[in-house]
Amino acid sequence: MVRIFIAALACVALVSCGGGRSRGTPSASGEMSRACMQAGRDSASASLCGCVQAAANQTLNGSDQARAAEFFADPQKAQDTRTSDNSGTEAFWQRYRTFVSTAEALCRS
Repeated sequence: MVRIFIAALACVALVSCGGGRSRGTPSASGEMSRACMQAGRDSASASLCGCVQAAANQTLNGSDQARAAEFFADPQKAQDTRTSDNSGTEAFWQRYRTFVSTAEALCRS
C-alpha cells in the first residue's frame, strides 16, 4: 500500500495535471519531460509532460531534475528519498515537493 502511495506521490504532477493543455500553459523539453513520456501512463501527453518539465525548470536545478526523473521509472526511489534521514536528501525532498506544487498549479487543464 505504501508503494502505491509513493508511486502516486512521485507522479502526482503527472496525474493531477489532467490530460489537457489550455492556451498559455508553459511547455518545455528536457529530462523530466522524457521520463514523463516514457513512464507509460495513460494520461501522459507531450503537452502535459512539457508542462511538467516547465515546472521542473522553475523549481529544480539540473541534478535535482535528473534525480526526480528517476521517480517516474522507479517509485521505490521516491519512497527511499522521502524516508531518508540524510539532511541533503531531506532538502532535496523539500525542493521536489515545491516542484510538485508548482506542476499542479501550472498544468491543470
